[in-house]
Amino acid sequence: MITLASDFGSPYPAAMKGVIRRHTDAELIDVAHDLPRGDPRAAAFWLRFVLPEFPPAVHCAVIDPGVGTDRDALVVRAGAHVIVAPDNGLAMPPARALAADESDVEAWTVAVDDPASETFHGRDVFAPAAARIRAALDEVSETSNGSPDADAVAETLAAMDDLTPASDPVDVRFPEPTVERDDGGDEAAGGEDGDGDVIAVDGEVLAIDRFGNVITNVPGELVRGRDWIRVNGDLTPVAETFGAVDPGERLVTVGSHGYAECDVNDGRGDGAFDLRPGDSVRFVPDSVSL
Repeated sequence: MITLASDFGSPYPAAMKGVIRRHTDAELIDVAHDLPRGDPRAAAFWLRFVLPEFPPAVHCAVIDPGVGTDRDALVVRAGAHVIVAPDNGLAMPPARALAADESDVEAWTVAVDDPASETFHGRDVFAPAAARIRAALDEVSETSNGSPDADAVAETLAAMDDLTPASDPVDVRFPEPTVERDDGGDEAAGGEDGDGDVIAVDGEVLAIDRFGNVITNVPGELVRGRDWIRVNGDLTPVAETFGAVDPGERLVTVGSHGYAECDVNDGRGDGAFDLRPGDSVRFVPDSVSL
């Protein structure tokens, strides 16, 4: 299959589908076309969350504020998956999520002829590249479980005339929160756990979904199981479900992506907590004396 993701809204994705259909009869699946406009990092967060749910596929993702500039068009292999995207960091976080490890991620740049338009490379560059790659993969051998063989996918891409190994693709790394413990130690959340109890976590807002839920980079295990927590100084209940608080009430919960969210039951957390993507957020357990 070929999946499509963009910030284009409508009707631009239909033109991309038309181009692809001229070259392949692959199944086309829309991931989303309302990803955060012009924000490759936020889009990368969502694709990192969504794309691992798919079987191996060609994923065409276009959030491209640099369209028409000298930024490259990129093809990234992640195991048996292939991502086609602008070289602005969008592809790398989902690629790492799709691959067994980072050694199974490799990238190429796409040789681009003069596009028909300097403002719609989704149609003129990325959709044709996705279609060519999908057609080239038609004869790729499969593993015993019916999935494409990752080594065969790599060999097929390496043999394509219009792909050149990318030496230094643009990457996006999501920041790790800092965890402060009562033994005096500070640590990145991704590092080894300290011995002391958590007394504060300093994180960042990664994304806000269409419901206004504020998704942070704070791992859920740092808030799960608590009754109350202070969010930037404001005491807030911690709950497993929205329905655990009254409509219009604020809460902190753990989303399906595994990160702590600042939300409102039947309302918008971004307004209630006055938070936007990139803002700092500090969680302090209610048991900690201020």
